Amino acid sequence: MAENGYDFYMDEYLLPVPPSKLTIKVNNANKTVSLINEGEINILKQPKLTEIEFECEIPQTKQPYAVYTSGFKDAGYFLDYFEKLKAGKKPFRFIVCRKNPSGKTLLNTNLKVSLEDYKITEDSGNGFDFKVKFNLKQWRDYGTKTVNIQMAASGTKASIEPQRETDNAPVPTASQSYTVIRGNTLWGIAKRFYGNGAKYTVIYEANKEIIGSSPNLIRPGQVLTIPAV
Repeated sequence: MAENGYDFYMDEYLLPVPPSKLTIKVNNANKTVSLINEGEINILKQPKLTEIEFECEIPQTKQPYAVYTSGFKDAGYFLDYFEKLKAGKKPFRFIVCRKNPSGKTLLNTNLKVSLEDYKITEDSGNGFDFKVKFNLKQWRDYGTKTVNIQMAASGTKASIEPQRETDNAPVPTASQSYTVIRGNTLWGIAKRFYGNGAKYTVIYEANKEIIGSSPNLIRPGQVLTIPAV
């Protein structure tokens, strides 16, 4: 845990130095119109996508204040990963874990986002280290609905099939492993691997000896077996 009590994850990777400032902009789509003899009114609509902006340091050399979950990685390692997030054309999880000095967990942020753009700055005042500024945008799953028309003696009935999400995960065809990071839940891990969070029980049953008596007891660093389904 960094000294300021913040951990920032881009997907499953912990940023080595947490940003000093984070801006989360919750946009709205409300519309103000003028009615005859009524004046202005505000039509409330579903909010627009949330936007996130921050700048962080990516050290080129090992710094005493930087945190690495699996040993030191230089700046090139992280810059390559950021480019994969941008070019991969897939949403990922942006997670911020907050703790006060006593270790008590505070409000966490966990959003599915897209990497809209990022800017890399090299400054002689920072030595060999880099500054990277990110602009993220909230991602909402979307899909289509199918209407089934059934003819019956009592009349025509229509039913709507559940929405088909566009980001269904490929179901594992062979057993694999996953290392838990801070902010993970079994529901989220199951959603990631199986496309269905309700299958968390499959993972729990396969890892009871590691997790313990409750699915809520998973901890960062635990290596879980993800069974094939």
